[in-house]
Amino acid sequence: MKTYGRLQFTIRFGVAPLGGQSSECPEAPEVEAVKPERFRRTPDLGMESCVFNRIPLPCVAVMILVAITALLAGCSKPDQPAAAAPASEKAAEPESRIKHGKNGETIITLDEAIQKVMGLQVSPLSGAQVSQEVKGYGHVLDVSLLSGLVADLTTAQAASDASQAEFKRLKTLAAQNNASDRALQTAEAAAVRDQAQVESTRLKVLANWGGAIATRENLPAFIHSLSSLTSALVELDLPAGDSVDATPTGAQLLSLANTAKPIPAQFLGPAPMVDAQLQGRGFLFLVDPNPSLLAPGAAISGFLTLRGEALSGVSVPREAIINRLVRP
Repeated sequence: MKTYGRLQFTIRFGVAPLGGQSSECPEAPEVEAVKPERFRRTPDLGMESCVFNRIPLPCVAVMILVAITALLAGCSKPDQPAAAAPASEKAAEPESRIKHGKNGETIITLDEAIQKVMGLQVSPLSGAQVSQEVKGYGHVLDVSLLSGLVADLTTAQAASDASQAEFKRLKTLAAQNNASDRALQTAEAAAVRDQAQVESTRLKVLANWGGAIATRENLPAFIHSLSSLTSALVELDLPAGDSVDATPTGAQLLSLANTAKPIPAQFLGPAPMVDAQLQGRGFLFLVDPNPSLLAPGAAISGFLTLRGEALSGVSVPREAIINRLVRP
């Protein structure tokens, strides 16, 4: 039976940082073999010492392993910090200012502070009633041809009046046997010819300018007003496919020079001809007075006022309307 010599082991415990951390933990034990007791000299280590005597070497190795395992467990990293608070506990994110409606429209919500920075003003809408309208397009008519026809009509009318008077005079004289039948017949033929000339010229006016102008009283004064731009004659045509069940009562015209201020116009009657481009029904309107000095050839758009019950709605200021230029 073998016996082991008596050995003495000293296990030293110290304090050292682990992995750069500030937390304290004991150092791994240091084991040193010392001489037998009779040769041992125990230094003053300033720390706790344990002396083991008469322990077989295999047991010493096992004890060292157990001590190292316990120290490693004690020097393990501290517990991880608690998991972050769930998302529900975080501060609620601000609600988005941009939303989308059911029909795909984009809705932007602006609070009062942002409206003030942007210079955006909000005002309540006022109620309004408007007549039923339909939009038309046209131009200011050139009345030079009309003035020529009116001059011819005036001349023919004067000749007709003179021939009629002469015929009546001769007819009276013939009843008194103071005029021959031949002279009477000649006067009658002249009166009929001049009256036919009047009707022919009047029909030309009717065919080219419509009944509203052809039957107008004092046509020369009317032509003079149009020629001097004191008034203006405008034709508005509806696009092809658009129609109205009743005749308009008036119109609000817009010129290209000033689309912000509508110009009221008086309805005269239907136009005698169809526009070659729009191919829709046309109407004649009179602007009297003519403060905008609408001249012949000027492009005009307008809204024809129709008979019927007025439509109820709200009035939107022009400054609140945003126009966007759409290019093909």
